[in-house]
Amino acid sequence: MSLLEDLKMYVRFTAGLRGYLKHQMTLEEAQRIVRDRMEHREENFLRLLRRGVYGYARSPYLGLLRHAGCELADVERMVRTQGLETTLRSLRQAGVYVSFDEFKGRAPLERNGQLLATTAQDFDNPSLARHFYAETGGSTGKASRIVHDLDHYAATAPHHMLTWAAHGVLDAPMAVWRGILPDGSGINNVLRPARFGHLPEQWFSPIPWWDSRRSLKYSAATCYLIILARLMGTPIPWSRYVPLQRADIVASWVATTVKAQGKCFLAVTVSRALRVALAAEQAGLNLSGAVFKIAGEPPTPAKVRAIERSGVRCYPDYGMSEAGRIGMGCVHPRDCTDVHLLKDAFALMTYPQVVPGHETTVPAFNLTTLLPTTPKIMLNVVSDDYGIVEERRCGCALETFGFTTHLRQIFSSSKLTGEGVTLVGSEMVGIIEETLPARFGGSPLDYQWLEEEDEHGFTRLYIVISPRVTIADEHAAIETVLEALSRSSNGANAARMIWKQAGTLKVRRDEPVWTARGKLMPLHLQRYAANATSER
Repeated sequence: MSLLEDLKMYVRFTAGLRGYLKHQMTLEEAQRIVRDRMEHREENFLRLLRRGVYGYARSPYLGLLRHAGCELADVERMVRTQGLETTLRSLRQAGVYVSFDEFKGRAPLERNGQLLATTAQDFDNPSLARHFYAETGGSTGKASRIVHDLDHYAATAPHHMLTWAAHGVLDAPMAVWRGILPDGSGINNVLRPARFGHLPEQWFSPIPWWDSRRSLKYSAATCYLIILARLMGTPIPWSRYVPLQRADIVASWVATTVKAQGKCFLAVTVSRALRVALAAEQAGLNLSGAVFKIAGEPPTPAKVRAIERSGVRCYPDYGMSEAGRIGMGCVHPRDCTDVHLLKDAFALMTYPQVVPGHETTVPAFNLTTLLPTTPKIMLNVVSDDYGIVEERRCGCALETFGFTTHLRQIFSSSKLTGEGVTLVGSEMVGIIEETLPARFGGSPLDYQWLEEEDEHGFTRLYIVISPRVTIADEHAAIETVLEALSRSSNGANAARMIWKQAGTLKVRRDEPVWTARGKLMPLHLQRYAANATSER
């Protein structure tokens, strides 16, 4: 962004924040908003399609729809006669969908031999005010810049308020252990509850103000937001740097708060929640009465068991940077990954997809956005996640709003996740296939990424290096990867800081794992290990 664009963004944000903070949403209002959106779900979809697709000449979906012979009147007729979900499946079968790499702008849209070059910004909602930006992770300079809009924060605040009420933490003292910009998760967890009058008492950040390298403007933006909100009468706390090795600081706050007030609420990534629980166990602290909202990575049974041993009750939520929260944790879950699909904001279906390089077909999530304030317009976008989708009655409060679709056991087919930071596997290929061979020798056949959970439940990312490659100091391989991340985007640099603190990256001297079909994939995920063989 240019300096002029930055200044315009600050003006928009200043003008929008006052109105956002001035209105305090009540629980009754949140209930009414969600019920109204559920009642008009199909109309909301058609309105977004009319304005953001057919009324927007740059929309990548226009060509797909017209190639399928679908004008707006055709889609309207299908929705009214067949329903929304049936319409979306029919469109999917007709080729109206966008793959994960197409949506990220890393591959052109290709259907029946026709190519359409797109960028990630082509999928932006043209109606947004664009109050500020954050970034997703990236490792080759291709991180996605995500629009954040205060109107969308207001539109999604009811989801958070209703979920907190269902889990009994609406009046609990709150803290956040999430990063400052360019990591948008900290701002998300501070500003959204401010809409219903709930501010965190502490904002712990694993990213310090002074270690952002090329991200000085993001540190300034975070500072500006806090000062501006305080001047407007909303005392957002200053972020406090707490590195991952000092989880005892957060554990102490949780224990002290629970002892004084009987309950507390912490918004945190899964791995950081585990660090807090282990720190409490080591210090002999009892965290009973605390509730953790865990996100950022899959909540595996091993991690959740270790967290709950400390006395904490936790629930997951599920989302993606481009879409926000897609599902909220069930009060009566079938397992530790169980979330309610937010059906007033999304339509989701599964569609068979073959995992590249494997003989495995997974039920891939195809996502469609419904809210007019959505940052990205999504129409059958393949999110690169897959899992179990089921309709069931659970008896919790979220069910009463029509949220009867449950998602669970959600995994990614091509993303690396560690310590709540996700980098897309396709973006990490350059490091494995180019950077490391250029630095240490060998070929791309001698290197591979491996994601694995260690004995404590932490997700580790291994750089598998063939013994044929001579490396005097294996730590140099880790430093080479970290340096490559630091030279890339701001999002990748944030990942570097977190992974360096956590010791997420490890070296394993072994032959890379080949698939049963004789292919060597740069990214080897353990959940497909049953389909792989190793040449040793």
